[in-house]
Amino acid sequence: MSAQVQAEDAVRELLVESARWRLVGLLFRRPQTGWTTELATVAREVTDPDLSRAAELAAEATEGAYLAILGPGSPVSPREAGHRPHEDPGKILAHLTAFYDAFVYRSEREDPLDHVAVEADFAGYLALKEAYARASGSEENARLTREARARFLETHLRSIAAGLADRLEGAEGHLALAASALMRLSGATAADAAGPPPMPSMDCGFECGGAGSGLVSSASTVTRVLISGR
Repeated sequence: MSAQVQAEDAVRELLVESARWRLVGLLFRRPQTGWTTELATVAREVTDPDLSRAAELAAEATEGAYLAILGPGSPVSPREAGHRPHEDPGKILAHLTAFYDAFVYRSEREDPLDHVAVEADFAGYLALKEAYARASGSEENARLTREARARFLETHLRSIAAGLADRLEGAEGHLALAASALMRLSGATAADAAGPPPMPSMDCGFECGGAGSGLVSSASTVTRVLISGR
């Protein structure tokens, strides 16, 4: 197999992965007008059996049923802060903001920055950015984006994925399947729900990256700090 064919296959796989994460994010959003249409569109790009089945079940979902499970005061929190009871919520949001700003990510949805739907969407966004970097021949940006995505899964999505899978186990409807897929895609284990790792310090990231200058480059200093965790 030629290097070009291998590169093209890698780009295609990243596009498929991006679609998977995009679908997971949609499945955890509150059902609204146009939601099922958007779900069906993205689901056509995904062959994952659990996600495909979750999208089918979601067609029957209602806003009331969603809010009863993941709404304010519900038994299950869709936010990372809800799965890190001993962590300062402000620190979680600051760390997420640094990630999002470093890669120029802006969620157009109503959900808070640490909502599982936003974090899953960002993981898909990073997969898309890596695909673009590879297709453009920018190996350095592809590497940085890939490492940042791995770091993001480790420091953020795994804790919320494990917590949601644990709390939604046995539940009816699309959310339990979405939680199972999220746990698998993020590489989370039961240990992540029992004791998620502490959030790394962001002091060096803001000092080295220069918060006031705008963290807009995937090759910026703050991105390297986020990846290394220093």
